[in-house]
Amino acid sequence: MRASNQKADVCLIFEGAYPYVTGGVSGWAQGLIKEQSHLSFHICTIMPRDGDVTLKYDLPSNVIGLTTIRLNDLPAGASINGGLATRLHRALREPMGALTSNQPMKLDDLKKIMDILRGTRATLGTEALLDREEAWQQLVDLYETSFPDHSFLDYFWSYRAIAGGVYSTLLAPLPQADIYHSMSTGYAGLMAARAKVETGKPVFVTEHGIYTNERRIEVTSADWLETTSSKALTIDKPRRDLRDMWIDSINNFSRVCYDASDRIITLFAGNQAPQIEDGAAIEKMQVIPNGVDIKRFSDLAHRRQATPTIGLIGRVVPIKDIKTFIRACGLLRQTAPDLKAYVIGPTDEDNEYYSECLTLVQMLGLERTITFTGQAKVDEYLPLLDVLVLTSISEAQPLVILEAGAAGIPIVATDVGSCREIIEGMVGETPHLGAGGIVTPLASPASTADAIFTLLSDTTLYENASNVIRTRIADYYNEGIQQQAYRNLYAEYLRRSA
Repeated sequence: MRASNQKADVCLIFEGAYPYVTGGVSGWAQGLIKEQSHLSFHICTIMPRDGDVTLKYDLPSNVIGLTTIRLNDLPAGASINGGLATRLHRALREPMGALTSNQPMKLDDLKKIMDILRGTRATLGTEALLDREEAWQQLVDLYETSFPDHSFLDYFWSYRAIAGGVYSTLLAPLPQADIYHSMSTGYAGLMAARAKVETGKPVFVTEHGIYTNERRIEVTSADWLETTSSKALTIDKPRRDLRDMWIDSINNFSRVCYDASDRIITLFAGNQAPQIEDGAAIEKMQVIPNGVDIKRFSDLAHRRQATPTIGLIGRVVPIKDIKTFIRACGLLRQTAPDLKAYVIGPTDEDNEYYSECLTLVQMLGLERTITFTGQAKVDEYLPLLDVLVLTSISEAQPLVILEAGAAGIPIVATDVGSCREIIEGMVGETPHLGAGGIVTPLASPASTADAIFTLLSDTTLYENASNVIRTRIADYYNEGIQQQAYRNLYAEYLRRSA
């Protein structure tokens, strides 16, 4: 589907997700659009420059437009004269420097950048914004001011990547809609904030996971970012390094998005503390839990398998910590030599990590134990599983746990996001149902293996956990509750937007 000039009721904004990536937020979005069939939607998806843009979903009929934005894929743009270029980059130096600093930004600061870009009255692109001598001088000035003790080459590529992402987000076509609803902060949140500045229309953000937390994990573990100084040998760590610049930029994207948003929605109350820390206003906040189709999953014919069978449903990417699952399988096979294990989810998002996982399987001699299914329908695999396992190092409110729980499959999950409250119950649950599985520490193959073994070896515990998790999901995580909450929210703000 091509971009459409027709105004939609709602523009949903994604980063690296629907309709080009399956599972998680994407599956949630497909359900939301179908359930809100009385509304029209325009999908705006921000993707990496080389990201695969093959549709992974059949778009519902009420999707009237699809806009895809490639980060750092600006057109060449117009060639501007030296005087205009000098004025442009002198004006951009302060707000762009602030965006990449630990100075908290607000929506007005983003508006300054937008006004400067519009003020040139030229079609800006790579030539004017990134490749001119004046752009180089702006970058050098920022480097000398903030990071003179670090590798200039690393700074050059880091700043250019951040600035290129900002410029491509602010200069891309903005779909017309009466409500702009972002599925995260980050660049998607930046686009939503831009929509608020340009249109004044209502803006929502629904955070499934906390974007800043997930990106911090990625940046902290990035081996392409050096923290050591290239200009001087020092004992003390410099005040800020390039990892800090990336993290500060990500934090500022969130602050701007929160400032622009009329509603800041998350899936469970535990997410609100980091949102407030990142600048969210309490009076804007709202909790709308995930929900699942109870009948669809409760109708699945789940029964204990003759051979112990476990599964992890998720993308094969580092944040899902598939390697802990693999190592846990290696330990578990010592007591359950006939174990069957599935990793159910796409393997093509991070080919290097997938290759490392396959190598680990081979090293541990688990080729006959673990099967990577690739993209698959969870309905076909849930009836085969005795236990669903989640080893992620960051989550919000995983749909796979809700889906498996609705089918009566006990859960073993790391203590991230709302996993504990799904498995053990929310504070004040009345009556308290008990545990629908076992919560484990992060990155602990031994704890994961012990928890799985405990459930599989104790029939009474297993059956009780199965009944508890099925009841809890039906009582508290029914998709009808979620869909009505969004129906009411959209209706309220469409009236205000009219």
